[in-house]
Amino acid sequence: MGAIMVGTSDSNLQDIPTPTAIKFGINDISSSDAGRTNDADVTMHKNRVARKRTISLTWNGLNGADTRKVLRAFRHQYFYVQYFEPEENAYVTKRFYSGDQNVEVGSYTPTYSYYIGGVIYKTISFNIIEV
Repeated sequence: MGAIMVGTSDSNLQDIPTPTAIKFGINDISSSDAGRTNDADVTMHKNRVARKRTISLTWNGLNGADTRKVLRAFRHQYFYVQYFEPEENAYVTKRFYSGDQNVEVGSYTPTYSYYIGGVIYKTISFNIIEV
């Protein structure tokens, strides 16, 4: 099993190339009535209703075939991701959606099969956000 597995359901997960960098964020989701009150202490009422994950993913130096595999794994509106969750110290599977995806070309060697071996991508990076 790789560092991350992705699929359209939690029962059809597929390995993808291992990211060069993975950064985890834990986000608090507050209720609509959260905010400060106008009392003497100007008290903040957070009213957390959920905690959600944001995972920043980066791949460096992928060839065309691996780049295609990564981009196609995350192309659906929603998808399931199995990853090692630091807070749990275990592998978990959760549902995510993707932020904007950025792909930077590193080098291009013209060939008849450029999509297989002629392009090396400098960086692919994007965030996935827990639903």
